[in-house]
Amino acid sequence: MEGQTLILGVTGGAGAGKSRVLKYMEEMYGAYLILCDDVGAGLQRKGEACYGPIADLFGPEYLLEDGELNRKKIAMAVFDDPGLLKKLTDIVHPAVRQRVKEEIEAHAGRKLIVIEAALLLDDHYDEICDEIWYIYAPEEVRRQRMKADRGYSDERIDELFRTQRKEESFRALTDLTIDNSSDIIQNTCRQIDRALEERGFFPESGQGGVREDQDPARGL
Repeated sequence: MEGQTLILGVTGGAGAGKSRVLKYMEEMYGAYLILCDDVGAGLQRKGEACYGPIADLFGPEYLLEDGELNRKKIAMAVFDDPGLLKKLTDIVHPAVRQRVKEEIEAHAGRKLIVIEAALLLDDHYDEICDEIWYIYAPEEVRRQRMKADRGYSDERIDELFRTQRKEESFRALTDLTIDNSSDIIQNTCRQIDRALEERGFFPESGQGGVREDQDPARGL
């Protein structure tokens, strides 16, 4: 990969620990991160591409006092309305994809660009990425993490699991699986180091593995 940019997609189910993987690649390999959820949130702010169409779709009762979209109220409205959810995603997802392309072009000099989203496969980011990696953890581990770190109830977690791809689908449609089941971060980092070394990437510090001062449970 010398002299080239590797555009890497990272996906996986809720609670799998994608943020842990992203943080490691950013800190140790200088990866430029593009988080599609953050991109989407930015595009829904007043004056951005998605604001007008969403405001028109939901109406003035879904605006906050400062004129920004009440995204929490919108999320509640689409939760039990698949048709309305599709109208919303038809506005947001193409705009996010376009902004991601612009971000890639703007950072073409970076050696490693990592795009993260739960829906990379659904939104056909394989057309943009050189590879897509699946961050895996079993459902019980993911459940425990979401309870501990996010305070989610079993009912909310069950709903998330129902709406997301199954493990077999992720594995079948991605190029590499990173097993992030362990709470010992070194186990995950070794897999990342090995995979990136095979692709010609080495830690900017000259050392692989996690730093001694890094909390193994951080960033789940």
